[in-house]
Amino acid sequence: MPPVPASASDLSLALALTDLADGITLSRFRAEDLAVETKPDLTPVSEADRAVEQVLRERLAAERPDDLVLGEEYGGAQAPAGARRWIVDPIDGTKSYVRGVPAWATLLALECDGVVTVGVVSAPALGRRWWAAQGHGAFGTDGLGGERRLGVSGVRELGDAQLCFGGLEEWRDAGRLPGLLALGERCWRTRGYGDFWSYMLVAEGSVEIGLDPDVSLWDLAAPMIVVTEAGGRFTDLDGVETAGGGSGLATNGLVHETARAILNGDGATVR
Repeated sequence: MPPVPASASDLSLALALTDLADGITLSRFRAEDLAVETKPDLTPVSEADRAVEQVLRERLAAERPDDLVLGEEYGGAQAPAGARRWIVDPIDGTKSYVRGVPAWATLLALECDGVVTVGVVSAPALGRRWWAAQGHGAFGTDGLGGERRLGVSGVRELGDAQLCFGGLEEWRDAGRLPGLLALGERCWRTRGYGDFWSYMLVAEGSVEIGLDPDVSLWDLAAPMIVVTEAGGRFTDLDGVETAGGGSGLATNGLVHETARAILNGDGATVR
């Protein structure tokens, strides 16, 4: 049986679910009694992370009982061929969240037969949201009360490109710091926005490259469709067009292969 494709109602549901998430995350943001624990992988998890994922799972069970769910906090099974699966990162940027930095977001995506077809990235503390559906473009709020269609930049040369990345320690731990530094030296400007925000800036055309060396499917599924529907390109660092490859490279498409070659140590052959 072929998969049931995403529909306008799926996007509407995704937007409604992120409304619910925003209510939870904002209500606990900078709360003095926010409960925070350390997971086995030594990353933090807050009560808000778990509360958001629980609420979204409950709502999805009611609204889409035949769909699967994969979430950062409560996991989920592999999706068989033809399945529809919602992918949830309740708070992308938990380290920022627990320190009172407003650069965090709820990420929600719908995957149909292995292809991400709907994605929403909601950053309520920034007053921003971005969303996309396969074949229908990407859109976002402008922070001033309006909405606009997103489109990547037309920059073609690395010397004119802006690069966004997360922490240097992540690249060091992944053994990829030399490649990142080499790429940064070839770009016009570097800034460490990190997490979801680097990818959304690519989709908006404000920067040309956003990347991560060690991430999970729930970190990338929603950002990937927003970037690609905005006209950009999204792969792992090996060049595979997937959100599940363990790394992410989003660009305006025009500088993608040059950037990837430098990251992988082939910069001497790139002109």
